[in-house]
Amino acid sequence: MDARWIVSANAGRARIFSQADNRARLEEVSDMVNTAVRLRTSQTESDSLGQRAASKSIHSVGAPRQPSGYEPNQSPAEHQTEVFGRSVANYLLEARQAGRFRSLVLVASPEFLGVLRGVLDAHLQSCVEIEINKDYTQLRADELREHVDAQVKGA
Repeated sequence: MDARWIVSANAGRARIFSQADNRARLEEVSDMVNTAVRLRTSQTESDSLGQRAASKSIHSVGAPRQPSGYEPNQSPAEHQTEVFGRSVANYLLEARQAGRFRSLVLVASPEFLGVLRGVLDAHLQSCVEIEINKDYTQLRADELREHVDAQVKGA
């Protein structure tokens, strides 16, 4: 297909639109939601971080608690955002392999755009026409199209 897909996303939601040509209106293809991003850390993580040995244990009485020095590579929220980014990227890769679009426009919040850049397959990266670092997930399709058209003409 000769369509252009426009991905409007943030850490909590990714809306994917198809546009047959530059003058056509946008048709929503998919609306993906990351429910984990709305949960508290205690609801997504079962392990407690901190020291658990000898006198520095959190159960010790009287001994001072010292920081454990352990810092996770990612916070639970960052991990959930990356997982969601990977699911969006996988959806796009499968659609590309099925020939559902020829080019991509990525419109995402700055943080999520960075995540998408990191997880997109090389074949998808070559399809990216333009990147817009704005969160337009709440806009109607016609409003999104106006913003994208303005950015494409300005590029």
